[in-house]
Amino acid sequence: MKRKHVIITLVLLGIALGGFYVFRSEKEQAKEAQAEAARNAGRAVPVLSAQVAERDIPIYLEGLGNVTAFKSVTVKTQVDGRLDSVLFKEGQAVKAGDALAQIDPRPFAAQLHQAEGALARDKALLLSSQLDLTRYTDLAKEKLVSSQQVDQQRGLQGQYEGALRMDEAQVETAKLNLTYAHITSPIDGVTGIRQVDPGNVIHAADPTGIVVITQLDPIAIIFTLPQDDLPKVAKELLKGGLPVEAYSRDGEVKLGASGVLQLIDNQINQTTSTMRLKAIFPNPQHSLWPNQFVKTRLILTTRKKALVVPSTVVQRGPKGVFAYVIKEDQTVDVKPIEVELTQGDLTLIRSGLTVGEQVVVDGQNQLRPGSKVQARPAASTGDRPAATAPAPTTTPHAQPTAGRAPPAAAHAPSANPVPASPTAPEPASKK
Repeated sequence: MKRKHVIITLVLLGIALGGFYVFRSEKEQAKEAQAEAARNAGRAVPVLSAQVAERDIPIYLEGLGNVTAFKSVTVKTQVDGRLDSVLFKEGQAVKAGDALAQIDPRPFAAQLHQAEGALARDKALLLSSQLDLTRYTDLAKEKLVSSQQVDQQRGLQGQYEGALRMDEAQVETAKLNLTYAHITSPIDGVTGIRQVDPGNVIHAADPTGIVVITQLDPIAIIFTLPQDDLPKVAKELLKGGLPVEAYSRDGEVKLGASGVLQLIDNQINQTTSTMRLKAIFPNPQHSLWPNQFVKTRLILTTRKKALVVPSTVVQRGPKGVFAYVIKEDQTVDVKPIEVELTQGDLTLIRSGLTVGEQVVVDGQNQLRPGSKVQARPAASTGDRPAATAPAPTTTPHAQPTAGRAPPAAAHAPSANPVPASPTAPEPASKK
């Protein structure tokens, strides 16, 4: 019994000592925190800042697209024969009517001579038949020949006239085949890789042809957008051509000049709930190439004199959307704001800020209302929205050109309003 009492006493003593140690540790930590707060009370928090600006902002829709040739022709022979010579270089720019290849013309020349000979023979037979018909007609008037003989001669003349027309058609066919033996370019464009070498016998039924010619200037881009954007795109398109910009895959480099939206496809893809659009681009420098994968920005309209701030200025708390504004004494104040829309790395402000106000761009997680700051200007965002928002994941159409078939498109930075609250935010809200 005494041993049991000793054990219980030791346990209670250990618990008391542990509690005293925890209490003392928490008290010391609180004192250290108070000391740290006192030391940092006068320290300025380094932040990045920017001014609320007023500028014209393009409102755009972003999608993914594939470049396609404005025109593409597989040059094939229309007659069978031996390919004598190829008159172009691979990758050469050609004009419509430029010579591309020559097929052995001798068989077609022989067919032409044969048709011309048959034509000359039947012309002579027709002339003789016409003279005989004249004689028979005169004799029939004098009752020296029967009317049946006259009718037979008239029918023979008709046969020769029909044969003459057939001969003329044969001559035209032979001349056409002789022309087809000299193959020319049907369009302006650039030649691709040669599919056949001189010396081979080629046929009109060959599937590959001789070469593929693509027209690169102008050039087309087919891209997709969610079907929910159809009403506003169609509405703006009725007012005139909408400008379209093409960017590299990372969305940073603009490729060539801006194009113009030409049409909206006449049906929506039910599988992906997207619509296809086609834009035409001038391409004199060949910065766009067929089957190239690009990001597109369809500019719907331009918002005039909009209040804009970098998107990182906007903070969200339990009581709404707000921003930290730097006052003249280099302290910050919390202002509730109302966001109109976010466009790339810029946010359009409907209310709550004024032009010229200094706002905190980075470093908000260390701030409280009244905190002293050491502001440094942030890098300019520029006029062109950066490709920071998620891009759509759909190719313009499931075509073998691009060889891609991703899932439905997710709408890239769009003009969707961000919910805002007029209520002031919690001071302790973090970034």
